[in-house]
This record gives sequence, structure tokens and C-alpha cells, in this order.
Amino acid sequence: MRVATAAQMREMDRVTIHERAVPGITLMERAGHGAYQVACGLVRPGGRVSVLCGRGNNGGDGFVIARLLNAGGCRVEVFLACEPSDVRGDAAQALEAMEATGLRTTAASLEALGERLPQCDLVVDALLGTGTAGEIREPYAGLIQAMADARTPVLAVDIPSGLHADTGQPLGPVAPAVATATFGLPKLGLLQHPGCRLAGQVVVVDIGIPPDVLESAPAFLLKADEVAGWLPRRSGDAHKGDSGRILIVASSTGLTGAACIAARAACRGGSGLVTVAVPADLAPSIEARSLESMTLPLRACRGLISEEAAPEILGHAQGCDAVAIGPGLGRSPGALSAVRRLLSQIAVPMVLDADGLHALRGAEVDVAGPLVLTPHPGEMAAILGVAIDEVQRDRVGAAQEAARRFEAVAVLKGARTVVADPEGRVAINPTGNAGMASGGMGDALTGVVTSLLGQGMETFEAACAGAFLHGLAGDYAAQSVGGEVGILASDLIEALPRARERVARGEGPPSLLRRL
Repeated sequence: MRVATAAQMREMDRVTIHERAVPGITLMERAGHGAYQVACGLVRPGGRVSVLCGRGNNGGDGFVIARLLNAGGCRVEVFLACEPSDVRGDAAQALEAMEATGLRTTAASLEALGERLPQCDLVVDALLGTGTAGEIREPYAGLIQAMADARTPVLAVDIPSGLHADTGQPLGPVAPAVATATFGLPKLGLLQHPGCRLAGQVVVVDIGIPPDVLESAPAFLLKADEVAGWLPRRSGDAHKGDSGRILIVASSTGLTGAACIAARAACRGGSGLVTVAVPADLAPSIEARSLESMTLPLRACRGLISEEAAPEILGHAQGCDAVAIGPGLGRSPGALSAVRRLLSQIAVPMVLDADGLHALRGAEVDVAGPLVLTPHPGEMAAILGVAIDEVQRDRVGAAQEAARRFEAVAVLKGARTVVADPEGRVAINPTGNAGMASGGMGDALTGVVTSLLGQGMETFEAACAGAFLHGLAGDYAAQSVGGEVGILASDLIEALPRARERVARGEGPPSLLRRL
């Protein structure tokens, strides 16, 4: 499903109204009717409902919802956060239609809300919409806090008031919703933490925006059937050379596990031949633990990969379909210098991860082949030269910036992993769980994405499919061990074939979104 920013959604509304001749009040009525249907699943007939409305179109949607709930037999009270004369445009028409049924607004004071909201069965939050970008000020901050304090179930209209529509970050108080009825397309902030937690169940309401207009949004939520369409199929007479030859440049003293995890994930990801390039003195350790992969012992270095090993690595890479660089590599000057040289001379698709990413810090690197970056938030902050908090406040923006700056596909790992490419496409991954916050999970992702690249997938699709399969395997791993806490990267790796088989059949996790 496509996902939109606030600005993109406003443009879609404008096109629908002014170029496709759909009146704005018609869109508002459809939005209100859809949200009313969601409300009917949250409150019984005759239940008490308070509807909090602002002066804008979000408030207009609230007037429609209040009118319909009242007609359906609920006891409705409408609180308005401004003077009725301040309501303009389509919202004013909706207010007039509501008042024609006999409903009237009450001034939204803290005293009134403190008394009434705890007595209700449902609160409809129609105070602030997706256009909110700055700090929430009074009186809205106090009104939102009153909703939160009442502990009455909240239905948010389009987005919980006070939540940034693009980043999912609170701009002040936010009343957690049990459900959010969002219009046209889900907003990016509803799919990113903490916004997804504050929004509750997200229901996408079709308000009649033409399909071709909706498809103009460049961001989307990954789905199993879409990933299935990208995955390569293996013919009945395939041999190992047909399934991808990959090279993993990895490991240093004390970090050999990263190379083993990446190699085994690549094997479980479907690669035909996997070779790990490591310092010669570390090769026996890798060989003892990763039985299905081979090693390329680098004679020119001990304990750490250095630039002297580059010619041997480059020679082997010429016969490969994809290369991964970075797991457990170390950050010595020699290792980072080697990474820069490899990036500038290897022409096949590459994945740059972990310590290898630090070769991009403060350096101009001419990259010869297609490139996928797979940083966690700390690594993303390092290569962009910003604080980790800044990355986490706008994960989509950080991934897009990395994709543009390094002309690569950027995979920002973490809850709801983000994949971005230099052309502006963005994908949000819905799979995975909190138990995957443990060592080695990122190395496994490197192996999976590199494996898919070696099987012939394009960089963006391989990154998206790799993230989806990696997270789904993590979900299956949690099921197999009986819980999320304590799952290991090796548990996830063993679940990769099951995840791929299920996705190939178009089966996947339950959708994060419900359509109406």
C-alpha cells in the first residue's frame, strides 16, 4: 500500500478537488462517514461520545462524525476549541449541517473536559490534523492532555492530534488512540515509532481520491505478495553456479562470529557459493563454524584486513555476482583504506555494512558498482555526521539523505526498517520484533541482502525483500523458541527458508493496516 507525507496528501486533495472536480465537502463527508463506521465498532448504540473539534478540516470531519453518531442513537456532545465564527470553508458547511440536526457545540474548556470525558464511552479526537508541524501550544496542548488524562478510549481522526504526520514524533502531548481512521492513504508517521504505538489500529478510509493520484506517492508499506513478485525462482535443473556466487569481506580478531553469521545467512538465503575473505590466521576459525561456505585466506595480513590484501580480494571478486564488505572488519586505518579501494574497483553489486560503513566518513569515495548501505541508527548518524537522536527523530528523512548523498540504496535498520533509493522511493518494512535487538542480527541481514543480489535482484528490490524476509524469519524464530526475548541470530537464520517459502506463496504477517 502506498504511504504519503502530509504535503503529498495535501497535493492529492488539491488535484482531486481542482483538477478532478470532486467538491471538498464531498471528500469531507466521505471521510466523516468512514470514521463513523470505525466509531460504530468502538461504541454501542446509546453510548456517550464526546467529539473534540478544531477550526480546520479535521474539525470538519469531526462535525460529520458527530452528526452521524447522533443520528445512530449515541448521546453526543461536541466540544469546539475555537469560536464557531472561526470555522471556515468546508468545515463551516459541515458545522452548519450538524447544527441543522439540533446538535450544538460547547466551548472546549479544561474544566468541562475534565468533568465529561471520563464519563464517556468514546472520545473522538478531531482537534488537529496532518498539517501540524510545530510545537503544540495552548489551548490545544491542554485539551490534548485532558483527553489523555481521561483514560477513555480515543478514536483519532486522520492522525492523533499533536503527532507529526511524517516522522511519527510527538510535538507535545498526544492522547494515545485505540484506533485511527486515516483518509486516502496512511501517513508515514502512523507507521513509524512512536507514532504507530500512539495511533492504535490504523484504518484506511477510501474517500474517493482517484487511484492514479494515490499511486503518485513514492513511499509504500512492504507486503508479502509484492515481495513474492520480486523473488527469483529456481529452475528444476539449477546448479549451484546458477544461484549466485558471493564474496564476504569480513572479520578481525575477536569478531569472527560476524563473518560466520553473514556467511550462513547468505547460504540460507539461497546462494549457491559463498566465500569469506578473512586474514589467513582467522580462516581456521571461520572454516570450523561455517561449514557450507569457503574461505579466501588473505596472506598479506594478520588479525586485521589491510590494503595490502586488496589485490587478492579484487581478483576473487571478478568471478562473483555480489560482494559484502564490513561485518566484524574493524576500523583500523588500513582496513578502511582497503574498503575504499574495493568500493572504487569492484563493479558487481555490493553491500556495505558495520565497520565498513565508516570508510564513508569524511571521505569522497568513487563507487564502481551498485551499492546497498545497511547501517543501524548509530552508523547512520556517523556517516551523515549528525546525532543519533536526529536520525531517530526522522528515520525516513535520514534514509533518504543517505541514499542521495552516497548514491546508494540505504537500509536504516531498526523497528520498522526503512529502505530508500536515490530516485526517491521509500519502503517501510512491517516484519520483525523487539527480540531482534541482539548481536548478529545485522550481520544476518547483510548475508540475506547480498545473497539476493547474487541471485540477480536489483538493489532496491533486494534490499526490500531482504529486510522483509529477515524480519519475518525473526518472527518465526520467536515462535519456535517460545518468545521474543532471547532469540539468536542463528535462530533467525534457520527460519529463513520457511520465510522465503511462505512469501513465495504470497503469505505473510497480518497487515498493519485495515482498509475500509
